[in-house]
Amino acid sequence: MIEWLKNIDFAYPAAFALFALIPVLIFWYIKKSDGKQAYITVSSVYAFSFTSWKNKLRHLPFILRILALTCVILALARPQKRSEVQKISGNGIDIMLCMDVSGSMGSRDILPSRLEAAKEVAIQFIENRPLDRIGLVIFSGESYTQCPITTDRTALIEQIQSLETQKYLADGTVIGEGLATAVDRLKKSESPSKVIILLTDGKESAPVTRIIDPLTALEIAKSQHVKVYTIGMSAAHITATGPVKDGQQNKNPSSDQLDEELLRRIANETGGKYFRATDHEGLENIYRQIDKMEKSKVEITISKKYSDLFPALLLVSLGLMFLEMVLRFTIFRKFP
Repeated sequence: MIEWLKNIDFAYPAAFALFALIPVLIFWYIKKSDGKQAYITVSSVYAFSFTSWKNKLRHLPFILRILALTCVILALARPQKRSEVQKISGNGIDIMLCMDVSGSMGSRDILPSRLEAAKEVAIQFIENRPLDRIGLVIFSGESYTQCPITTDRTALIEQIQSLETQKYLADGTVIGEGLATAVDRLKKSESPSKVIILLTDGKESAPVTRIIDPLTALEIAKSQHVKVYTIGMSAAHITATGPVKDGQQNKNPSSDQLDEELLRRIANETGGKYFRATDHEGLENIYRQIDKMEKSKVEITISKKYSDLFPALLLVSLGLMFLEMVLRFTIFRKFP
């Protein structure tokens, strides 16, 4: 009901000033009724204590008249129901999210975990891009297209929410094949701007089955004019002997080492930018920066449509006045 009332506008709100007549009419009615009361002196009022239903409802015709007048005043104010139609148009960008899902992404140095933080921020990014076509490629020891490029936000978000580390893919980190798969998904794109956001927490650690190395994938991206933003995700500090966090040596140093030189080279040579995410807030800021740098041309047109409600109020008013007249000249008829 409240939401419905929020969409009601009045074309002539000055008509509400007529509501000042209602207290005057009530005062006049009460004064008139008191003037018509008959008085008789008796020794006891016991015999007059009984009242009939007609006596109890004797003010009903006047109440109906007040309600009818209220409806007339509201009708004069011309209430209108407002409906808004929002049309979004413009030129979007084709974006592929290329996300590392290797076992090290389950690390909790970035809470709730590296992968969960990456999923949450990616979903926020998707929700803020209404015009873009976005897809998802995941990689570990092999790469896989989790969701082809699409405008279906719901389906894409569901795919991201379902991601788990090492659930389907072999162990390892094939950055090159992940990048090459993402580029391949953008190859047929006709968008003037094609972007890949590559997120990983490790360095290239490929099995013997690897087909494409990172530098070859970089050349493929350049040939297809694809801009790549790279994100290195880890809160651990890189040292010569491996990453150290909170003064303790990591039990699996290779899983936390970032090849920042490679990620920076991929970004620089494709016209993108390299970012380092060390916490959840930092990752959110990175995606916000990318969102600002890769702006879509969005045009939002809002059209308002009004439908008048005063005819219904006039019909209600006529009905109330008719009912008042019927009651006044039948049940509540007064004889001289």
